[in-house]
Parts: sequence; structure tokens; C-alpha cells
Amino acid sequence: MRPTLRNLATAGAVIAFAVSAHAFAASAPAAPVAATLAPLPETVPSDLPRNARPTHYRIEVTPDAQALTFTGKVSIDVTVFSATDALTLHGNGLAVSSAALVGADGKPVALTTTADEAAQTLRFAAPKAIAPGQYRLDVAYAGKIGTQPSGLFALDYPDKRTGKEVRGLFTQFEAPDARRFVPSFDEPSYKATFDVSAIVPADRMALGNMPVKGQEMLAGGLKRVTFATTPKMSSYLLFFGMGDFERSSQKAADGVDVGIVAPAGSGAQADYAREGLAQILPWFDDYFGVKFPLPKLDNIAAPGTSQFFGAMENWGAIMTFERILLLDPKTTSPAGKQSIYSVQAHETAHQWFGDLVTMAWWDDIWLNEGFASWFAAKATDHFNPDWNWKLGAVDGREGAMALDALPTTHPVVQKVRTVSEMEQAFDSITYQKGQAVISMLEDYVGPDTWRDGMRLYMKRHAYSNTSSRDLWAAMEAAGGKDVDRIAEAFTHTPGVPLLRVNAVSCQNGQTRLDLTQDAFSLDPAARGTTAPVWPMPLLVRVGDAAPARHLMAQRSESMTLAGCGPVLVNAGQLGYYRTLYPAPAIKALVAAFGKLAPIDQYGLARDNLSLALAGYQDMAVGLDFLSAFSPNADAVLSGNVAARWQAVYGLLDGDAAKPARTALGTRISKIWSPRLGKLGFDGTAGEPLVDTELRAQLIETLGAVGDAKVVAEARRRLQGLTTNPQSLDGPLKGTWLSVAAANANRADWELLRKQAAGATSFVERQMYYSNLGLAKDDALAGESLAFAISGTPDATSASQIITSVARAHPEMAFDFVRANQAKVDALIEHSGRARFFARIVASSTDAAMVGKIEAYAATLPADEAKPVVQALTALKERLANRPRQREQVAKWVK
Repeated sequence: MRPTLRNLATAGAVIAFAVSAHAFAASAPAAPVAATLAPLPETVPSDLPRNARPTHYRIEVTPDAQALTFTGKVSIDVTVFSATDALTLHGNGLAVSSAALVGADGKPVALTTTADEAAQTLRFAAPKAIAPGQYRLDVAYAGKIGTQPSGLFALDYPDKRTGKEVRGLFTQFEAPDARRFVPSFDEPSYKATFDVSAIVPADRMALGNMPVKGQEMLAGGLKRVTFATTPKMSSYLLFFGMGDFERSSQKAADGVDVGIVAPAGSGAQADYAREGLAQILPWFDDYFGVKFPLPKLDNIAAPGTSQFFGAMENWGAIMTFERILLLDPKTTSPAGKQSIYSVQAHETAHQWFGDLVTMAWWDDIWLNEGFASWFAAKATDHFNPDWNWKLGAVDGREGAMALDALPTTHPVVQKVRTVSEMEQAFDSITYQKGQAVISMLEDYVGPDTWRDGMRLYMKRHAYSNTSSRDLWAAMEAAGGKDVDRIAEAFTHTPGVPLLRVNAVSCQNGQTRLDLTQDAFSLDPAARGTTAPVWPMPLLVRVGDAAPARHLMAQRSESMTLAGCGPVLVNAGQLGYYRTLYPAPAIKALVAAFGKLAPIDQYGLARDNLSLALAGYQDMAVGLDFLSAFSPNADAVLSGNVAARWQAVYGLLDGDAAKPARTALGTRISKIWSPRLGKLGFDGTAGEPLVDTELRAQLIETLGAVGDAKVVAEARRRLQGLTTNPQSLDGPLKGTWLSVAAANANRADWELLRKQAAGATSFVERQMYYSNLGLAKDDALAGESLAFAISGTPDATSASQIITSVARAHPEMAFDFVRANQAKVDALIEHSGRARFFARIVASSTDAAMVGKIEAYAATLPADEAKPVVQALTALKERLANRPRQREQVAKWVK
């Protein structure tokens, strides 16, 4: 199937050349087809004819950063498998000036080039049939440098030394955008090696996947930089960058040169990430049983942002937006510092899982993202045990289930055929559900067996492409019993299993459970229908006894366990399912709550809150669990619980709920103000990071519920910027700004705008801009929207202002965007616009929005509309459930 959409102008739709009288049929015999190379199998989807494959690319690119254009030359070694009159490659927005095919006789034959904009392809037609054999395809072309993070793009930012605006170039090719940079077989199964060179200003640093092999000074203040040949890899992993950068490097224990590349003047801001990269790389070597195969690994700080991704795992040249790579003591929050470590671990895990071994097609993108998320969590927890990182997996599971329980969900292994479907495949099902299923499987078969299976998988499939079944086969070969059976069910069947504990009884020192499985759904109309039966790995604990494992493969089963006491299903919280307990079992768990492990306390609370929100039980059940936490618990757990209280407070929107909202806000302040009082508004030297993070969360929560002391302190600190622009610098800068901005008056709002204009770093500037949109005041929210499209903020900051406004004013933001569609579209890459709209309406509870969203969705092709339809479905769910939720929360508060 051909990809649809992306109406980006492709120059030179048809370019004809004088054709040599020399015909391929008359040329010397071509070299025989390599025995190890075969046409792409029919089982792997492709937009291209299966009559040829590349083996090597030689690319030379000459960017003009100021003009936002580039020229390129590429020579591609191609094996042709069957006679054909043309070769078809991907190309998007590329104007071809010449093309020729060179056969075994070494004589070039001119080709006629035709561009198909809708299909994003270039067809190179020969004067006569091309016989099977090996050839070189030479193409000269030109393209455009974008201002959004796709293809080859530019980022403007203030120089950290002078404050003047400067420009850097970067690439982002996942999923289908290498074709914007070079004519190519731009699909993951067409792996090849790459030689890249670039002609750039002599005073600029050029970056690539591999180390620089050589430099040649040229006339006009230019130089040619040539990089070493890459390993065999997919085109979407190619990287090129250019700018005024500096590189901080060190040797990792495995001998690999690891470096952080950052805008000049970053200095020590790169140290934390560089040291973390050197720490985790050898650990990954050992786990996968394969040493990192490249001589260097860079992580490149891009001084910008995207609403849709934070980093990209280009092989040997990770690109990460600066806010989650460089540790700036002026602005980096405690959560930001943790993100630097965990995001880098995620992208480094990809160097094996995704880069060395790559999914054959985007249906299995979860093989990349789910596994990188799982392994990043494992590495982050291993090297930072005090962060209690495993609690975050519960939040990840909940995020996935929130999407997976809607009628618009999709399986983890999803059908992807168009460009839009590729770009929209990167959601919480792919990442968080994928991670949760992997964690469940690892726990079920045991960590040693799982690691052995991973090593076997890497050994079998290095430098090649796979599907999910290849991984399960390796796990089974390593001794992982039932892996294929469980994994196939959880990755191919959409939805969330619901385990109903129908009865719990204890006699003669043994506990009997009567269990039934069903499907959890946020749509009441979908309940009671026939649900799939999942093979569910259960881990059940009775009282203080060791947990018992059981694979539930039938719709209804019974379990008998030794001992009596409170029954905890899903002990350790690694199962991807919800558990609905009967009232006596709930009562016993609440009574024994303090004896449970923190992970089980938090998992129980989140699970029961979600069941209550969906109407499977009263909100009081979830709130009773939330109330059972001690406000003096572990710092990480306390911060997570405070955030849950804040979310419950947010349910009480609207005038009718104001009395209950006020009462709940007072209750939350009473619970958490003493903990914040002990911590203080300001940190102490050398305090644990988790305490700093808890302070930030408590300030955010208490500010959100209107705690007078916290709100007043936030506004006082904001006003301090009038006399000292550095007065807020530190790990809580963003926290204090967000509380002050939400409660801003006009003077506060003007101060935020002034500070953004004078910011000396991109991260700081965007921090002010994004907070500008948080004002609760209707008039200020409207002015923030108008300012976003005024041309003053950069495109990514402008779009962030709009989504910030939408947090408190989703209807206003939606109407504004629709009324100013052309101007807003210019701020957002085409592929992200539907997701942008979905984000805008994510907090709406206005019934009038249903018709508006339906009307907008009707303007989009079906494969683009998916995020909007999901947002519409979620809105309908909120409209159906919010009145009951408000009523039950208000009753509980009384």
C-alpha cells in the first residue's frame, strides 16, 4: 500500500535527461547477484518494488544553513534481482538534477526521474530494461532544510557566550524521513552501510554516526569532513549535524569513546550525562553479551524541543533535546536530572535493541520502544537505587491502561501501512504497555532465563531484521516456558484484562480464591460482551507467606494457597491486568496496608482508583486506599501519592463542585503542608535528590489546590525577578514559576514575557514561554494565545504556549487554533498536527466540544485522524463518568 498525505512540495516532478544510445542489454555482463542477498520477502510490508536492494551508500551533502537549503550527491550500490525498466526509491521534497546508472562496464547511462509526491517516491527510468546484476546509482539533488524536527532541520538559539542568535543543523529520520535527506530505500529492512561526507564552514563542527576519518580544507572558508563507514544499518538511524559545538568525552571501561556534544559554552553542563553514559555502556555490553560495535558513542544536545519526542537513537550519534541532556544548575529540576539519566539509558539501550537488531517493519516498533523503556528502567534502578524507580513503572502501566481500555485501542503489534500510521505508532501502548508486558514476562520466567534469551536473540540476529516471534523463539530456546503463548496474547490482543476475585475463603489453614477474568473497559456499553481469554501470569500472596505463581489460562479458575490473611493478587505489581476484589478482601487490605511493600501500596491505590473512576466500584474505595498512606512515608512514594491527591482534586471542576473542591483542598493542605514545612521551601546542601524532588511535588500540589502560603510564596519569588533576574535560579525554578504563572495577574504575566525576551539560554527562554500560557485568568489566557502566533516566540515555544493554555482553557485553545489554523499549522510539523489537537482537548469536559472535534476529525484522512478520534472517545468517557465521580468524591469528602 502506498503512503498517503504529507503535502510537502516536491520540486522537479518530472526531470528528463538526454539518454545515451548505450543500452543495458548491450553492456558487458553485470556481476552476479550476491548469494547472501535476496529480494525483500513478501511477508515484510514495503512501499517499494521488491526488485532491488542497496548494499552501500556514498553520500556527500553541502548545507546552506542561512538559506535553509542543501545540495547532495549519492552513489548507491544496488543489486537488481529481476529485469526491470526502472528503479524506485523513496524521496520527499528532493529536486533531482541528474541521475545515472553504472553497470559492470563502468559506463553511466542517464535515467529519467519522476517524483510521486503522494507516495514519496522517485522513479528512475532507464532507456531499456535493466538486467539482473550489480550497479551503482548516481544521483545529484537538492533539498530544503526545515524548521521543524524532521528530515534535515535547523534550530535557532541564543549563544551561551554572547547571547546572539545562532543556528545549528540536525537530522531526525524516524520513521519515514531519511527520504527528505537522500534518495534511499527508506524502510527498516533495507539495511546497508553508509559513507558520509559533508562540505561545511571551516569554523563549524560536523557530526555523524561514525568518527571523523579525515578533513580537507577547501576554498571559500569551507572544509570537507569525511566520516568512517558505518556498520550495516537501517536508513532511519543515519545522522548528520553541523554547528558551533563543543565535545566533552572520556573512555568508557569497554574502551569506547563516549562524548556529549553541546552548544559551545555549555562547559560542565555536559559532565553528568557524559559520566552516566560511560557508566551504563559497559553494563549494557555485559547484559546483551555483545560489545557496543562502534568506536564512539555521542549524545548530541539539540537546543530546541518537540512536543512529540525527546530523543532519537541514531546509531553512534544519539540526538537529545538539551533540556533532558545538559544539567544546568540554573534550571534543571530534580525530575529533570533523573530524566537525563533515564532518557539516555533508553537511547543507549536502543543501540542494541533497534540499531544492532531492528524490527523488519513498523508493526513491531514496540520491539524498539517497549524494550528500550524496560531496559532503561532496569539500568536506572540498578545505578540509582535510592530513586525507587520501580514506582514509576506503576504510573507507566496506568498510562497505558488509560488508552488501552478505550474502544479506540490497538494491539501492541499493530498494523502499520501508511506514513501517518508510522508516525502515530509511537504512543503509550507501544512504550508503556510494551514495557509492562516485558516486565511481566521477565518476572514470570526469571531474570537469568530472560537475560539468556536476550543474549541468544542478539547473537542470532545482529545486523539484521526481526519480528516479535523471533524474540519469543529465543526466549523459549533459553528455557522460558510459555513465553510465546503469553506474549502472543498480550501483544496481539488489545485491551486490559480484568481479574475478578469473586470469593475469598479460609478453612483449615488454607485460602481458596474463585477467579474469573474479563476485560476492563472505560466504556460501560462494552461490558458484558464476550471478552478474550488471556493466559495471565498471577503472583498471589496470602498474609506474610511467600507469593505463589499461577498461570490462569481459563475464564474461571480456583486457587488454593497455604495460610490465611489478607489476599494480594499481583504482588510486586508486574502483572498487566486490573484486580477487582470483593468488599471483605478490600477491607482486609486497607487494614493491613502499612505492612505491604511500597510498590504494592502504590499499585493497589492506583488500581483501585482507576476501577473507581471507571465505575466498577465507588470512588470511596480508591480514596480509602489513598488515605491509608502515611504523609511521612518514603520521599518518592509520598511525592507520587501527593500527585494522586492533586489529580482527584482536579475531578471537582465546575461551580457545583466548588464547596467539595474547597473542602478537599483544605484536607490536602492539612495532610501535606507539615511535610513541606519539615523540608522547607529551599533545599540544603547535599540533600538527597529525592527530597528535592518531593519538595517540588509538594509545592506543585499545594499550589494547585490553592494553599494560600504556597501561592503567596510563589508570587513573591516571581516578583523578585524584577530586581534580580537570577533570584529564581536553581532546581525549583520551574516549579515556582508554574505556581506563580497559574495564579498570575497582568503584572506577573508581563514579567514572565519580559524574562523570556531576556533569557540567555533556549531552555530558560522556553521555560518562561510555556509558563506564560498557564494563567487561569481568561483574559490573560487569550493574550497568551494571541502572543503565540505573533511571530515573537520561536515555533516550538509558540506551540508549547498553546498547549499550556489548553490545560486550564481547552475549549478556548481549541477554538483559537481552529480560527487561526494556517498560522498554527506553520508552527507544527504536518505529521504532528493531529496529536497536537488531541493534546489540546485532553482536559476538556465540555459537551459542546464533541461536535467540534467530530467536525475537525471529518476533515482528516482516516489514517491521520486516529489521535483525534482517540481524544474524542476519551472526552465522551469523561462526560459519561465525571458527574458520578464528582458526586462520589464530594460524598466521601463530607
